[in-house]
Amino acid sequence: MEIKNYSSSTSGFILLGLSSNPQLQKPLFAIFFIMYLVTLVGNILIILVIYSNSQLHTPMYFFLSNLSFMDICFITVIVPKMLANFLSETKSISYVGCLVQMYFFMAFVNTDSYLLASMAIDRLIAICNPFHYDVVMNPRRCLHLLLGSSTISHLHALFRVLLMSRLSFCASHVIKHFFCDTQPVLKLSCSDTSSSQIVVMTETLTVIMTPCLCILFSYLRIIITVLRIPSAAGKWKAFSTCGSHLTVVILFYGSAIYVYFRPLSMYSVVKDRVATVMYTVVTPMLNPFIYSLRNKDMKNGLRKLRDRIHS
Repeated sequence: MEIKNYSSSTSGFILLGLSSNPQLQKPLFAIFFIMYLVTLVGNILIILVIYSNSQLHTPMYFFLSNLSFMDICFITVIVPKMLANFLSETKSISYVGCLVQMYFFMAFVNTDSYLLASMAIDRLIAICNPFHYDVVMNPRRCLHLLLGSSTISHLHALFRVLLMSRLSFCASHVIKHFFCDTQPVLKLSCSDTSSSQIVVMTETLTVIMTPCLCILFSYLRIIITVLRIPSAAGKWKAFSTCGSHLTVVILFYGSAIYVYFRPLSMYSVVKDRVATVMYTVVTPMLNPFIYSLRNKDMKNGLRKLRDRIHS
């Protein structure tokens, strides 16, 4: 029997989604629609607060505003299509559409990762070398860090999509996921994916673990420096400036590492979906709350923005 090849640009895939149970589609739509709206409103508020308050025009808040923008971007790549599929019977996505979604997701999520590393470097300089902070973290250097983060991430995404576009997809074209991610798509390929898996794992290790190691190194230096501070109040003040960032890092990297640093043989549909929802939907939604509820400057900025709107 002839096996149909789905690798051509005229063929497509079926996104199975979070659940195939028809009775769960509308409740899931409602839940993720609310989460999406909360994410949009929360992150737009963060950007508006930082933009409208000159006191927040510092490197830390420059990176935070761009992190919020990236969160909006990569959740928008995934969630609107997922919401449409909850109410659709076909749940289809074109072959080109799948690759485009994969490209922009990888580009935005990796930029997010590098921005978290840039924020860790910012905290490192602020705590370990405060007298040279304004010189080291000048606006030009912050802009270079942002552009470098974006460039590396888009090159990584382009390489990944070009690698995936060379694969052939036979017989089944049902992606057991809610968006076109690497591991679920690799699972469908009838090509020999062993070399692709090695390349993907190696390249992912380099691109994702580089900012992760940078964050670990930064916090190791910060901890050593803070422990040398004689007063307990001084130690608490130094650590408190890192609390929000460290919370987001743990949420983001904890689930992302679980998803991407496993061989294809250990891939689990259910566990992978839960972990992916954590860093693609839950973390971007929680970021505004984490950074505003635990940050006096952001609280004051929100109050000023509210008063400005009322007046």
